[in-house]
Amino acid sequence: MFDLSGRVAVVTGGSGSLGAAIARGLGHNGARVALVARRRDTLDVVADRMRHDGIDVCALVADVLDAARLRAAREELINDWGRIDVLVNAAGGNRPAATVPPEGTVFDLDPDALTEVVDLNLMGTFLPIREFGRTMAETGRGSIITISSMAATRPLSRVAGYGAAKAAVENLTRWLADHVARRFGAGLRVNAIAPGFFLGAQNRDLVVDRAGSLTDRGRRIVDATPMGRFGDPDDLAGPAVWLASDASRFVTGAVVPVDGGFSAAAGL
Repeated sequence: MFDLSGRVAVVTGGSGSLGAAIARGLGHNGARVALVARRRDTLDVVADRMRHDGIDVCALVADVLDAARLRAAREELINDWGRIDVLVNAAGGNRPAATVPPEGTVFDLDPDALTEVVDLNLMGTFLPIREFGRTMAETGRGSIITISSMAATRPLSRVAGYGAAKAAVENLTRWLADHVARRFGAGLRVNAIAPGFFLGAQNRDLVVDRAGSLTDRGRRIVDATPMGRFGDPDDLAGPAVWLASDASRFVTGAVVPVDGGFSAAAGL
């Protein structure tokens, strides 16, 4: 049920740690994987590692906010591989100026940075769906996977812009699940993965100090997570494979937490 042989998966943000881990998981289960990101150099590094593991992979340079370039990437992929079966929207992220400073308030937030974060996460999800999802709609089957966050439903103290943007991604996911199933057939599904706390370049300074020890915020995060650790990028691969495969063929409109139990804990 989890076999993806013969299928083509597109992963935006494919050169990032989370996107690359998901891409590897899809590839190890038989999918041909198209990585999408803005920079050729980082894309090629990830693609070369995947080829070394025996995965059939290609690299497509495109900004998820550039509809014309996404369209060109889709056409290039269809010309080369002839189909698209899976789309994982792993591009996204936060910006320091859209995060409330440690001693700051909402009035210190930069509106332009907030707009940038909303655009990157919401429009950076919608535009790839609009371009790559079009091909799946034509066949009436496929799996679209968005990436939400714990911050979407449990507002965190400092990441106002990011949490609002991911809440919008969740709403879009559920709306699309209903829309595409009714318009294009039950074979086309839309679901989300909501990661808990994963260490990455964007949040490392908040949770780990220069010596590698947990900051106060990092310790509070780990203490609030029943499994007592941060997530590893490879922890996302299994849920992504499940949502991409026929094993989840009656699942649509779902938001799957991958958070070590964070969303289930009352903290008492």
